[in-house]
Amino acid sequence: MLELSHIDKSYGNRKVLDDVNFTVAPGRMTGFVGGNGAGKTTTMRIILGVLSPGAGTVTLNGEPLTPEDRRRFGYMPEERGLYPKMKVEEQIVYLARLHGFSTQAAKRNADELLERLGLGERGNDTLESLSLGNQQRAQIAAALVHDPEVLVLDEPFSGLDPMAVDVVVGVLSERAARGCPVLFSSHQLDIVERLCDDLVIIAGGRIRAAGSRDQLRAEHAGNRYELLGSADTGWLRGIAGVEVVDFDGGYALFDADSEAVAQTVLREALTRGDVASFSPQHPTLAQIFKEVIQ
Repeated sequence: MLELSHIDKSYGNRKVLDDVNFTVAPGRMTGFVGGNGAGKTTTMRIILGVLSPGAGTVTLNGEPLTPEDRRRFGYMPEERGLYPKMKVEEQIVYLARLHGFSTQAAKRNADELLERLGLGERGNDTLESLSLGNQQRAQIAAALVHDPEVLVLDEPFSGLDPMAVDVVVGVLSERAARGCPVLFSSHQLDIVERLCDDLVIIAGGRIRAAGSRDQLRAEHAGNRYELLGSADTGWLRGIAGVEVVDFDGGYALFDADSEAVAQTVLREALTRGDVASFSPQHPTLAQIFKEVIQ
């Protein structure tokens, strides 16, 4: 388990991280989200040892991280760092060799990854000749080629079309299924919601929410319900303890003061006609994000 405890970081009088605490569990995908300047990249650089914290610790399985530990990390930085005029396969092999792989093992890993990421036929092309989306896939291959034990990825889905996103999601999910802790940041909240097991939301250098996706959705669900029936739902406005959010004919979305009020609505709906569905509504990640950063 990767754990950050009480991390602070300042540049002069400007505090960019303030008592940051969260964990990245083995075998789980942890989405790390926040607006521009929220502190995501600084946090990732501290995990990788690129920056030193002003206070706090980063540990792996309860032990402080060492340079040797970090060699077993796979890191995809915000600033892409591959050589534009070098052939794709050649530089992926080179990076694996830097991690101690034999030439044969490095080539095997590189070829398997490039094939898996849809770049099998582009290995002999220079990086600069690829589209931006394919350059992104090559960068992901560079982060994975040495079979890292921990993955830290800054905006891995940036510039990818939907099909490429699915390919990368599949590759990362396979790594997590092998027990690898995976931390990734993204501005694409729909992808984070679909992919992550756990979620960390940061704003202004502070962690505003952290936990499993389902846990956070339950915590922020409130008492919002959706009703779909055969009768017009305009009558809902006359029920005490109900605030109608949206309605259209037999459809209504409403907030109830309590579970008892929601059950009153259901009983009333059944007296007025057929009820096709009645269920509590869980917020989307985008809704939770807006709520906690306010």
